[in-house]
Amino acid sequence: MVRLHRSNADSMKDVDVVVIGVPDESNSHAKRKGTSMAPDVLRIASNESEFFERGGKLIPTCPMRGTLDRKWIFDAGNISNKQKLRDMVTDITSRGKLPIMIGGDHSLTTETIQAASDAIGKKLSLLYFDAHPDFVSSTRNYYGSVLTDSTPSLNFRKSMLIGTRAAEPEELENARKAGLRIVNPLEIVELGVKRVAQMIRARTSGTKVYISVDLDCLDPAFAPGVSVPSPGGLSSIDLIYLLNKTVGAGNVVAIDIVELAPDYDLNGTTAMLAARIMSECIASV
Repeated sequence: MVRLHRSNADSMKDVDVVVIGVPDESNSHAKRKGTSMAPDVLRIASNESEFFERGGKLIPTCPMRGTLDRKWIFDAGNISNKQKLRDMVTDITSRGKLPIMIGGDHSLTTETIQAASDAIGKKLSLLYFDAHPDFVSSTRNYYGSVLTDSTPSLNFRKSMLIGTRAAEPEELENARKAGLRIVNPLEIVELGVKRVAQMIRARTSGTKVYISVDLDCLDPAFAPGVSVPSPGGLSSIDLIYLLNKTVGAGNVVAIDIVELAPDYDLNGTTAMLAARIMSECIASV
């Protein structure tokens, strides 16, 4: 297994962040395959793009905001067994630590939302960065029904879909009925990213937040290596800004980054961006 250079702890004891790879795409219907390879590809991208080697020493790069100093990070390796994944997330969140899951397909979010919600003992707010709502209800238990399958664990009126632009009619109807706020890329252009960050903070205030980042929320110009690309998406810096502001609010209990498809990436662009997203999130804690 590839180990993150940013992992500076030997166990989960007394750490701030636990990184968990989930090399599973068994619930994906995507024609583009290969997300099961993503956890180690992201680790390699982080190790190669976020460190310089000079004089026999590894020198880490610094985040744009926040800090990685005095942050204890543990790379827990890869886990594909769903029960073991749930148990680990439950344990981490119940101890006030932050788990960051690297997928894999987006269905892992169903497992980890339930685990985090059960550990905290209340419904969660969800910030779902995705080109697709994943709110299909006519078919269940796959990567397109995450919100339907996670309904018992979520407070939709305190949740938001961000970057949505490839929704099926039934998904929009389900979102409307649930009172789920959708912010599409056109609205981000009109309102400005700073205003959207303020909207996120206002909507999720007083709650515990789960953040899920499907890399296809980004425009394919920034993230070509995803399983279901959709034109007209977010810019990479807008996404990082929104994550920085949201994680910095201090009420995020878990994060996942999913749907990296290495076989369709271009010169490692998407993998390096995913690695930067993870590091900036950790720095914002």
